[in-house]
Amino acid sequence: MFRNLSVLAFGLCFCVVVLGAFVRLSDAGLGCPDWPGCYGHVGVPETVDEVTVANAAYPERPVEAHKAWKEMIHRYAAGALGLLILGMSVASMLQRRGRKLPHVLLGLVVFQAALGMWTVTLLLKPLIVTSHLIGGMTLLALLALVTLRERDWMAGWPVPTSNHMPHFAVAALVMVCVQIFLGAWTSTNYAALACADFPTCHGKLWPETDFVQGFTFWHGLGINYEFGVLDGPGRTAIHMTHRVGALLTAIIVGALVVRLLRESGASNRWRRLGVILLLALLLQITLGILTVVLHLPLPVATAHNAGAALLLLVIVAINWAVFNSRRIRQ
Repeated sequence: MFRNLSVLAFGLCFCVVVLGAFVRLSDAGLGCPDWPGCYGHVGVPETVDEVTVANAAYPERPVEAHKAWKEMIHRYAAGALGLLILGMSVASMLQRRGRKLPHVLLGLVVFQAALGMWTVTLLLKPLIVTSHLIGGMTLLALLALVTLRERDWMAGWPVPTSNHMPHFAVAALVMVCVQIFLGAWTSTNYAALACADFPTCHGKLWPETDFVQGFTFWHGLGINYEFGVLDGPGRTAIHMTHRVGALLTAIIVGALVVRLLRESGASNRWRRLGVILLLALLLQITLGILTVVLHLPLPVATAHNAGAALLLLVIVAINWAVFNSRRIRQ
């Protein structure tokens, strides 16, 4: 039961992460101005009377059904994920196998629910929305670890011939996490199109920027952050930092790819992982460039978020394989 729940939770978490990106990028984050319901309903107000009452209760945000349904579907999926993780925690206690990670996941998903509530009540405050995205990615990575451990999918992997492989793997993981944060900060501050050309920005290699404004994490309460509150130079600073982060990510992850492809020995498992990682990296770079040059089309921008999750998962799997193989050998 625990194994089945972990696989279901992992798959659903990936869907929730991508769906959350779709909701955010389609400007539906405030499609429902209250939480956990929508204009006081379990679903979305539909009848004329329900819409009239909802508009009277929230005159500053009249009902837009297409946005409200996007937000509510995301909430339903997140709620189902929470129930699956609760089931994992209960199953773990009943089996008495001493697992700690399911209980950590339960605490994290409760905190994620709180962040989801604050996302609405604090009117898309960038720090909260960014934390919500990072929390979703963290849940996904931890669920991947649970699934890898329970299914024992990487049993019997040979120890890497390079003693430096763990350093490459950890460095790549840290850099991808930093870049995911920068991507989230770019998105939540509506800075994705602060530079509409590539590889230049406003026709320059380095345009006017304001890093103090761009990376001021607290702008106060009671502000509606929908569509952003930063000036052009502040958004440009965020965007350019994300580009620099992408370059560093390509270099560091690329170094891990080279190290994996150079692995020798009878087994070519490490080299296959290197090819998969290379494809995930190239896909993500391509989607990032297309997001800019095509001016943030919703399918491409959503796929860019999904690509970040995929790249993270591949590197988590590589770290698991590297350290698990060394542990078994010892």
